Amino acid sequence: MIFTPPVKDIEYETAETIARYQDRRLVETIGYLSEHSPYYRRMFEENAIDPGSITRIEHLQQLPFTTKADLQRHNDEFLCVAREKVIDYVTTSGTSGDPVTFCCTESDLERLAYNEKKSFATAGLKPGNIVQLMTTIDKRFMAGLAYFLGIRELGASIIRVGNGVPELQWDTIQRLRPDTIMCVPSFILRLLDYARQHGIDYHNSSVRRIIGIGEGLRDPDLKLNLLGKSIKDQWDVELFATYSSTEMGATFAECPQGCGGHVHPELIIVEIIGDDDRPAADGTPGEIVVTTLGVEGMPLLRFRTGDIAARITGQCACGRNSYRLTPLIGRKNNMIKLKGTTLYPPAINDVLDNTPWVENYVVEVRDSAAGTDEVVVYVGLREAHVNDPVKELKDRFRSRLRVAPIVEILPSDAVNRMLMPPTSRKPIKFIDTRNKKH
Repeated sequence: MIFTPPVKDIEYETAETIARYQDRRLVETIGYLSEHSPYYRRMFEENAIDPGSITRIEHLQQLPFTTKADLQRHNDEFLCVAREKVIDYVTTSGTSGDPVTFCCTESDLERLAYNEKKSFATAGLKPGNIVQLMTTIDKRFMAGLAYFLGIRELGASIIRVGNGVPELQWDTIQRLRPDTIMCVPSFILRLLDYARQHGIDYHNSSVRRIIGIGEGLRDPDLKLNLLGKSIKDQWDVELFATYSSTEMGATFAECPQGCGGHVHPELIIVEIIGDDDRPAADGTPGEIVVTTLGVEGMPLLRFRTGDIAARITGQCACGRNSYRLTPLIGRKNNMIKLKGTTLYPPAINDVLDNTPWVENYVVEVRDSAAGTDEVVVYVGLREAHVNDPVKELKDRFRSRLRVAPIVEILPSDAVNRMLMPPTSRKPIKFIDTRNKKH
């Protein structure tokens, strides 16, 4: 399946035209999966589903969901092309067990570039803008590569600095004068602290726009959240949030109106599913379920993202008629968003369980002062351990998950008391004290 963008920007067409367009693309996708996907061929057969009967978006409700566990257990069966056609391999950060590998063909990379070009244009970027990219482009990370491809396709300029290191970020800003920076929003607070400590006049810097990834900047009512307000109060720049995932192969970016993330109908079908696994009414929060369109290597059908949002319909003030998504309201179960990376506790446990000098541990997730997830790992050590266990553990986390939680070393008996509180009949390795909103 070769991705071909529509001749006209479908987002400005009527809602009815958009829906019928997506119906046609869905038929193409179902036909492609029934012919090329070992996993979905088996799913159709086991559930006695005639692929030819799925001709409208409404018919998706007849199909089972695809889950992260399915991707982990049957990863290779989702591949629809010969290995020789794979150009780029990427992996998710890992949830309950091994990370999931995604294989991208040349067409998939062109689709990624198109997606990010549209998303950056939605946020107001155009040729001539200079974007400082504060995210990694290596380590099998899809997002960094997608951003690079999209900015290049758009005709804007890119400065690939990578994540972290405030000193290097400010040196680059002062030398090359970007007007836009793209990063995990909570990192902006570190940049501002560094600037104040080192006498950098950030108010008069070249930066006029921040595009956030991995963390929200607005509440579901579309007003700036605690983190967004903190940044805006300190730095008078335009703030744009985005929502994306490796599995979707798509990004939904805010336009200057700040009224939700714009969905690109030529790239993805989004369902909002309630607790009863039925479609939620527009404006009602539910789980985001996606069907990818135009993906050649590893397309997904009704994939449960685990993220909670609501759909916004009606024309946006920017003129687009495609539906939008509210900022994420929360996470299903114990999903964690740590520094822009989606994690589950088993992925953290996996690192600790495979560290021989860790005696015991407890993982706590809580709300940070900025309103984002903060993860603290309390660790008890065996007698024989490395000289700098905090650094070693953080290196292990970054190697496995790309991000590292806070690590606190405690006596093993203190950790045991946390593991086995008097009211519990089994060890409690995970403590969630967040003020969840769903």
